[in-house]
Amino acid sequence: MKKYSLNLLLLAAGLACFGAQAQERIRIGFMSPTTGPQAGNGTDNRDGALLAIKELNAKGIKVGGKAVQFDLDVNDDTADPRQGVQVAQQLVDKKIKFVLGPYNSGVTMPTSRIFAEGGVLVLTVASNPRITTQGHARLFRIGATDNQLGAKMAVYAAQDLKIKTVAVIDDRTAYGLGVAQEFVDQASKLGIKVVAKEFTNDKASDFNTILTSVKAAKPDAVFYGGYSAQAGPMLRQMRSLGIATPLLGGDGICSSETATLSQLNTELNVYCTQGGSIIDRSDKGKKFVERYRAEFKRDPLTYAAAFYDGANLLASAIEATQSTDPGKLSEHLAKSSYMGVAGEYAYDAKHDLKQSAVTVFTFKGKDVVALKSL
Repeated sequence: MKKYSLNLLLLAAGLACFGAQAQERIRIGFMSPTTGPQAGNGTDNRDGALLAIKELNAKGIKVGGKAVQFDLDVNDDTADPRQGVQVAQQLVDKKIKFVLGPYNSGVTMPTSRIFAEGGVLVLTVASNPRITTQGHARLFRIGATDNQLGAKMAVYAAQDLKIKTVAVIDDRTAYGLGVAQEFVDQASKLGIKVVAKEFTNDKASDFNTILTSVKAAKPDAVFYGGYSAQAGPMLRQMRSLGIATPLLGGDGICSSETATLSQLNTELNVYCTQGGSIIDRSDKGKKFVERYRAEFKRDPLTYAAAFYDGANLLASAIEATQSTDPGKLSEHLAKSSYMGVAGEYAYDAKHDLKQSAVTVFTFKGKDVVALKSL
């Protein structure tokens, strides 16, 4: 009896071993700033992807009859183009075929060439329009462009906030410059006059000099092209100088980090745009938020849903093609569509989303609250 039991145990162990060997491992690279001033957004992106990976592995996807296991290879690019280039080369050297990220346009521009040369399929939320004009066949955008984010903020400013004059500040990054210019272009078409233009950088913390110039111009609003790490302190200094006008921006400031870093306990009077429809007004969106809260004990920020969708978009393409070849998957993505939590993923010739709703948000305390989809 004992010998029989032992044989069963050995057989079970052998089958388990065989199952582990038979399972194919699919590694997905991840790039975002998980440390530094933009760590809040980077960890949010990471956790959106991790939630998708957990659910995909529980689902049990098969390719060619063989079960696959998804792994996320997490990398911190610190929002620095130089660090991003190093990370991208490491991912290529590790033979990783798929990447979610980068988050920043300034990181995505130089890394996209490395990924293209390495044959990597890239799904990025970076919004600078130039990213998808480079002709990289395996790069797809999974978020809105600056054209959409900046322009729709101008539309809301003109039509809903009745803004007539504006001061514009940017952080001189590819993202900040891009979204600010798109805002200016659309604002001018709508009759909003730009009365001051200033710039800073994405490491700055003292904005008093440029804000003094802004105050003298007496704008109805201030638009900032940049990220929460600067937007929060800038907002605090605006209010200290007596600039009570609204602060406007794109998705870079559309995070509770802006409220936290402002250290203000009063109404913030901040408006920002983010790609996608109002997420918690759809069943898919509500369920995603509930699962995210249950898993990470906090609410998702700006792009958790997009990174979640990106992982699922990739898995859907793998299932549909029964392949893990980046070339075949890219061909499939270019001509197919996928309905995710944040919206529909269907691509034009440049691999930008054919349609991307943009939602305007404001702040209630530290909570980012959706106002209107445009």
